[in-house]
Amino acid sequence: MGRLLIGIGLLLLLLGTLWPWLSRLPFGRLPGDIHIHRNGMDVYFPLATSIVISIVISLILWLWRR
Repeated sequence: MGRLLIGIGLLLLLLGTLWPWLSRLPFGRLPGDIHIHRNGMDVYFPLATSIVISIVISLILWLWRR
């Protein structure tokens, strides 16, 4: 459990460090993401982004277990 928490912490540190470059990627603005803007209220459903991230994580975990 300790190694898992350390690994997650290092991953979050890496993502935080790379955030200026990662924010330029098109994730969060993919076709299929739903963004509703009405009367000063924004509702955002990153449906396509969530599916893509889920597929990538599933593929990485599948390759890792292999």
